[in-house]
Amino acid sequence: MQKLNYVKHETIRLKNHPDFNEKWLQERLEENPALFGLGDVVVVERERKQSSGGKLDFLLNDPETNTMYEVELMLGATDESHIIRTIEYWDIESRRFPSRDHKAVIIAEEITKRFFNVIGLMSRSIPIIAIKLHATTFEDKIFLDFIPVLDIYEEPAEEELLDGEVKDRGYWEGRSNPKSMEVFDGLVALSKAHDPNVRITYNKNHIAVGTSRRNFSWYTPRHKEGYCRFYMRVGRDNIEKAKEIFENAGIAAAVRREDKFAVPLHMVELKEKRNELNQVFDLAIYSGSVCLDHFCCWFKVKFLGRQVLVLAHLQSGIDPPRGFVAQ
Repeated sequence: MQKLNYVKHETIRLKNHPDFNEKWLQERLEENPALFGLGDVVVVERERKQSSGGKLDFLLNDPETNTMYEVELMLGATDESHIIRTIEYWDIESRRFPSRDHKAVIIAEEITKRFFNVIGLMSRSIPIIAIKLHATTFEDKIFLDFIPVLDIYEEPAEEELLDGEVKDRGYWEGRSNPKSMEVFDGLVALSKAHDPNVRITYNKNHIAVGTSRRNFSWYTPRHKEGYCRFYMRVGRDNIEKAKEIFENAGIAAAVRREDKFAVPLHMVELKEKRNELNQVFDLAIYSGSVCLDHFCCWFKVKFLGRQVLVLAHLQSGIDPPRGFVAQ
């Protein structure tokens, strides 16, 4: 096997770059539609004229799933007009081809917190995908990476669903992209760094990871895309803290209900944001919503008023208070 050498690359912005513009980017995408990361799609038309007077950057089609994608590009940061155009063109094409599934796709070099939240809210009623364009250079070469930051809205798996059909790892390896499974394995490794005894349950619709008493994360490795979507319960008290960690790290994470996050994670984020992810796993595993082990859980229930004192005894190796008998 050829030895791989590490090289330092430079992140650039295509907006206002003297050599690269939106037309250049469109040409690269038309040459190789796989760059979109949307599967085996073909370009139906580029800069497709719309009845409203505008032009749709790309209309894509996936023959296998009979799904059409209405794609709008923007160099730099997304804005209101970008979002409105994308939804407008999605609606026009949906009416033109009513027998097919349609998904709106927003691609930008930056999706700010404000607009990420707006798109996340809209995704509950409109099938919309947000993709971040990451461009890097090395010597005389340029690399383009399209990272999904928001996929079609899916309700997180709830504990009531965990008793469904149980599968095994082979089932998920057979239906998932190997890169997506690598991201999943990396996230499980982070969990085990906090608690070596975490358990993994391979279900038909998701993979659940938790302690001996309660699950704190659910994973759905993707079939075509090389990233892994996961949901994490951090507890109501930790929502704002976890949200701040995700935002400061630049990780796209949408709040689901009052105590969970939905996160589409790419391998590059797993490698570069391990410290931040570790902090969030710490909140999830050691929050009040997840018991540390049987002993702590029993004592917290029986001696709720002395919870802090008991945990301190356990961590320091001092015997529990007199009268305590583990069951």
